[in-house]
Amino acid sequence: MWSKTIGLALLCAALPGLAEEAKWGRYTPNLGFKVVDTDKGDMSVSIYTYIRYLNQTDLDPTYTDAFGNVKSVQRRQDFQIQKLQIKFLGWLLSQKFRYFLYAWTSNTSQGEGAQVVLAGNLNYTFNDYLTLSAGITSLPGVRTTEGNFPFWLYVDARLTTDEFFRPSYTTGVWARGKITDTLKYQVMLGNNLSQLGVSAAQLDNRTDTVSSALIWEPLGNFGIGFGDFEEHQDLALRLGAHYTRSTEDRQSQSTSDSFENTQIRLSDGTVIFTPNLFGPGVTIDRVFDQMACADFGVKYRGWSVDGEYYFRWLSRFRGPGTENLPRRFDRGFQLQVSKMVVPKTWQVYASGSRIEGEFGNPWDARLGVNWLPFQNKVIRWNFEAMYLHHSPVGATAYPFTVGGTGTVFYTSFEMAL
Repeated sequence: MWSKTIGLALLCAALPGLAEEAKWGRYTPNLGFKVVDTDKGDMSVSIYTYIRYLNQTDLDPTYTDAFGNVKSVQRRQDFQIQKLQIKFLGWLLSQKFRYFLYAWTSNTSQGEGAQVVLAGNLNYTFNDYLTLSAGITSLPGVRTTEGNFPFWLYVDARLTTDEFFRPSYTTGVWARGKITDTLKYQVMLGNNLSQLGVSAAQLDNRTDTVSSALIWEPLGNFGIGFGDFEEHQDLALRLGAHYTRSTEDRQSQSTSDSFENTQIRLSDGTVIFTPNLFGPGVTIDRVFDQMACADFGVKYRGWSVDGEYYFRWLSRFRGPGTENLPRRFDRGFQLQVSKMVVPKTWQVYASGSRIEGEFGNPWDARLGVNWLPFQNKVIRWNFEAMYLHHSPVGATAYPFTVGGTGTVFYTSFEMAL
């Protein structure tokens, strides 16, 4: 009897230790949990999602575009599990050969094309100077498409000027690496500016979409993304230059309100492929799009200042009645300032942007707060209020809508394992 009691007591005392020994794997922020680790390869699983409350009820109910057409503005107020992305990443056979495969969905746009996506890319690193990749990724035409998502001041919602000018996701091949210890590059050859919701049968056969980025960090490592979460004690500086060009046609444009789709729009928000846009019988079927931008970033002791200036040219129009259409030019800028008021816990920011175009000069301004309850970038609660003036962009996934003028409030609880 006593021996059984003593044996049971010893077993109970050992259980916590046995449970601890049963644990395995490890966790790396933004790379997820290691689920496979062998001498032939490994795999980590990472999850990104956020829950959002959006209130657009203060927006004006209608807007008038540059051609005198009065259009309605859908004003929403809802809760959404906004986005879900499950990522599988690791290496196979050689640590130089890596894969990044994922599934993602935008729940606000369910029922439309390209809202459940299985995609990814394969990469081989030769050395610090060259990594070659193929698959789906974002064209590096602006700073937010260089690969720094989700480390922005706001949760998954660019400033409207950035959204207006940027390219999007497509399939292609690309190279990246460093030129010197302080100078890095990215360059990509892709199918078009935005392939989500576009089948292979809709693509043209020109393959002339090229996008590139050159990033200089003269004072050493600048860090990823926006804001100085790391509290740099020495000044950190980055300067960037980007260029993108592509021939786009009507057939290769998605007609869905997909999460990451971009459409070529005029500065009043009108899609350039709209029939009879510049007069009866005048319809653009093809256009040559060129975009360049320059950006800077500064980080110092919890402060960050980031700016970007954009230029876009639309030319070589093809389609009925387009012979005498002039080249169209737009430019714009954005500026963001942030401060970690409580290190690694509370961050405040202010930002704004403006487009100067032939068909309007829209702008937006924002104030926001980030709370990081676990003092890391994995979990945060964001609160943001924005003012829109004739927004030229919008989608169901975004807090802004085309033509919107007025105040929008939204709050998002984000998890980026």
